Amino acid sequence: MELLLKNGYIIDAKGESYGDIWIRDGNIAEVGKDLIRPGQSVNLAGKVVLPGLVDLHAHLREPGQEGKETIATGTAAAARGGFTTVCAMANTSPAIDTPLLVDLVKLKAREQGWVEVLPVGAITKGLKGEEIAELGLMHQAGAVGFSDDGNWVQNSRIAHNAMKYAAQWDLLLISHPEDLSLSADGVMNAGSLADKLSLKGADAVAEVAAVERDIILAEATGCRLHLTHISTAGSVAALRRAKARGVRVTADVTPHHLLLTEELCAGYNTLAKVNPPLRRKQDCEALLEGLLDGTIDAIATDHAPHREAEKRTTFDAAPAGISSLEIAWPLLYAHLVEAGHMPLATLVEKMATGPRRIIGRDLTLAPGERADITVIDPTSRGVVNPAEFISKGRNTPLAGWKLAGLPVMTIVQGEIAMLNGKVGAGLAAQPVAQVG
Repeated sequence: MELLLKNGYIIDAKGESYGDIWIRDGNIAEVGKDLIRPGQSVNLAGKVVLPGLVDLHAHLREPGQEGKETIATGTAAAARGGFTTVCAMANTSPAIDTPLLVDLVKLKAREQGWVEVLPVGAITKGLKGEEIAELGLMHQAGAVGFSDDGNWVQNSRIAHNAMKYAAQWDLLLISHPEDLSLSADGVMNAGSLADKLSLKGADAVAEVAAVERDIILAEATGCRLHLTHISTAGSVAALRRAKARGVRVTADVTPHHLLLTEELCAGYNTLAKVNPPLRRKQDCEALLEGLLDGTIDAIATDHAPHREAEKRTTFDAAPAGISSLEIAWPLLYAHLVEAGHMPLATLVEKMATGPRRIIGRDLTLAPGERADITVIDPTSRGVVNPAEFISKGRNTPLAGWKLAGLPVMTIVQGEIAMLNGKVGAGLAAQPVAQVG
């Protein structure tokens, strides 16, 4: 396929400029101005062209939980949201803890996926925290990193051994920091609201203590450590101190932990139940400050689709999670960029460039690079409507929230995966009359 993107406002790690991008055979062949080249020409005047968005943390649920999501539906949702690459977490059924299961996810993604899927393997067999899984073999099979996700490795000896092994091969370990002995089966943030609702509270110290332990072990072993979905001011402070002394640690934060607080749990709103739980306003402010000063490296969705019936139960019994692949970018564009809290270039860094750097897949919009590209329309407007989600998961407390800067084209390895909100094969077979 040959495709010429004309008159776009191009933003990547090199800077910002107006120009054209010519795509050929899956790669960027040329970047310049006033280009005339073979293939379909698309006028992107008024649109912004970015390196493809990358989600470091999504639950595609396959294998074993296809009633909640599949690789086909999850990657379609990702393409609609402007993502060209998704890291699929290991807590499936069975857990992704062998090279064979890594191969299975990759095969399914090649056959049915709309974007690139990078499997994340389990740190321990069965996510049980008892025996280290086949990290090296899974890495050779294509695992981009390793995580027990919701099951933080509680045993410090096993965590230490896993980090020592990972350091030998420069593997990435992804930690969901939560000391279960301190979170004590909490279902929402500990505090006066949890007390008022008679719900068990998960104290922020459970996360901070786990962050501190993981940082100490990473510092001792030289392991590449990534802390996922941090949610507290204390975690930001610990991360800042660790980076100042040279620890090889990175971190991400979710859109919901940036924008929402525990107040949304009032009335036993199970759609607001997430893990880690929504925290206080001062935590949201600390997380945003951490993004702006470079302490936090990336934004990841923690896309966690569930059946509607599963969320329609008591707060204690409801599963934790929000479906967010389709709305993460336009939500943050509206409430951070347009609201004046974050420059556009910073949002690009945290959702495209930064995540790529963490997993070792840097990409600029330059000749010779793979053509993974997201195009957004900064003038577009919308609202969150779960009924229109492509994802099987429509569980979100954000219905009605405003959106802006919607993705209007997602290009994966030179092929158009999404155009004007529609995902499907053959989008480039017909002339593109209008983008946005």
